[in-house]
Amino acid sequence: MTTAEKSLKSKAKQHTVYTLANGDRVIGVTTAIGLLEKPALKFWANKIGLQGIKISEYVDSLAEVGTTAHAMILADLSGKGAETALEGKDADTKTLAENCYLSFCEWRKGHKVEPIALERPLVSERYRYGGTSDFIGRVDDAIEIIEFKTGGIWPEHFIQLSACSQLAQENGLVSEPIRRFRVLSIPRAETESFDEKVKTSVSVEWQIFEHCLAIYELKKKLEK
Repeated sequence: MTTAEKSLKSKAKQHTVYTLANGDRVIGVTTAIGLLEKPALKFWANKIGLQGIKISEYVDSLAEVGTTAHAMILADLSGKGAETALEGKDADTKTLAENCYLSFCEWRKGHKVEPIALERPLVSERYRYGGTSDFIGRVDDAIEIIEFKTGGIWPEHFIQLSACSQLAQENGLVSEPIRRFRVLSIPRAETESFDEKVKTSVSVEWQIFEHCLAIYELKKKLEK
């Protein structure tokens, strides 16, 4: 491998590798959910393409903003200071990520937020998968799991929360039931708006996730 190739790989975001106690590598939550059809995403990509925008470059830029905003929020919640996440970022990324962070701060003013775990990788020995939750903790009067998103709220986000709920409970991170499942969609610019959706049950979403796991295992058998 050349020096240039090594450099590119080192700059690329690494996916978390999830392994069981016996060393078996298992699928991640987002990979499992990726087996589902996402028609809204295809429609959005087609709309962007019709505007003459290079979709791959645009998606990469939006992803960088989302990743930076996400890092600012988690840094703030962990007491490190949100500004630490802006080091080395270009001006446009900083501006849009800061917009996201300010929206989160406005939301937080109306709630008492006490983290238990932030971005903690976990695995399920029972169901053989792994995942990482953005936030597990107490919000006001109850235990919640929260995902911080940019770009809207979609049904698969609650499927993700259902899987993360199982991980939190199986690994003993919470000593009482998880009462709420929340997604915050945080705007990057004035053309977007803050959105929030909360559910008190994700039992149907969990059933969907179990089917995703089953499909993944069946596909592996087809590939043998």
